[in-house]
Amino acid sequence: MQAPGTSVAVLQIGLTFFFTLFAFNLPLSAQTGIDDIHVSTRAGVPALRSGVDSVHEINEAMMHVIKTDTRLVLVPVTVTDGMQRFVTGLQRENFEVFEDKKSQPIQNFSSEEVPVSIGIILDTSGSMSDKVDRVREAIHQFCDAANPQDEFFLITFSNEPRLVTGFTSSDDIAKEVLFTQAKGRTSLLDAIYLGLRKMKDAKYGKKALLIISDGGDNHSRYSEREVRGIAKESDVMIYSIGTFDHYVPTIEESRGPELLSEISEPTGGQAYMLDNASQMPSVARHIGLELRSQYVLAYRPQAPVRSGKWRKIRVTLRLPKKLSFLQAHAKTGYYASE
Repeated sequence: MQAPGTSVAVLQIGLTFFFTLFAFNLPLSAQTGIDDIHVSTRAGVPALRSGVDSVHEINEAMMHVIKTDTRLVLVPVTVTDGMQRFVTGLQRENFEVFEDKKSQPIQNFSSEEVPVSIGIILDTSGSMSDKVDRVREAIHQFCDAANPQDEFFLITFSNEPRLVTGFTSSDDIAKEVLFTQAKGRTSLLDAIYLGLRKMKDAKYGKKALLIISDGGDNHSRYSEREVRGIAKESDVMIYSIGTFDHYVPTIEESRGPELLSEISEPTGGQAYMLDNASQMPSVARHIGLELRSQYVLAYRPQAPVRSGKWRKIRVTLRLPKKLSFLQAHAKTGYYASE
């Protein structure tokens, strides 16, 4: 399976896409023309497995997930084409949001890039010893694709998780990774829990975790159910890069891909399962670019209920039928306040 390409510039869409949009009358606002729609170049990718009260515009302060019935719910959305390249330049009228199957009016819309608070969760257990060089390159590519204003922290985990450095610049993260050594067992769930707690110190409203691991959990205090619940309650997008051998000696390791998918995807992030560690750098760069290419939709629930229950979210695109190859990806819901 081919890894993402190394080209990272966001380019103006080509002539073929131009004529496709022209032929099918893509509904755009008067302020948006064909020249404003862009697709980032990208090769094939590994398969995916499985607040504020009132605002006039969306900015970084609005990026908090709002759980009360009097405030806005904010939904970061990634749009891709049939080749999994990022599509930018769409407008509010090209999106529709459903909560528990009911359409919700989009009250605010933004496609502006905002800084992100990012936590890198790095597996340094013994099984990663032959992948350390690829991991360092992956983190370099991820940070290189990030916004210069982004802030980062680093957690490593083996027998137990360790906060290597609190929020700092990408340069400091790259220096710390140079001293990474792999040994011990895998406390993946405890590391994710620590990362989600550390996000309470984040400067920015938009938050994400990047997990790099090659196996399932075999040494954590927290259970999978506990961590999945905390992840769903958080306002943190979780992205995972899993590198797994074809032969896995334990049940925990065989559960690795499913575990990462179940934790990542409900948050609006993605889980990438790789069978070749050499793919890690290009996938990591792709994730860094995704965080810079997202739209943010904001809506106030039409039927707010203080139930504390999970409210399902679904985002669809309002485009001509023959442009159905464009797809939207977002978190699957949020918990309403009690």
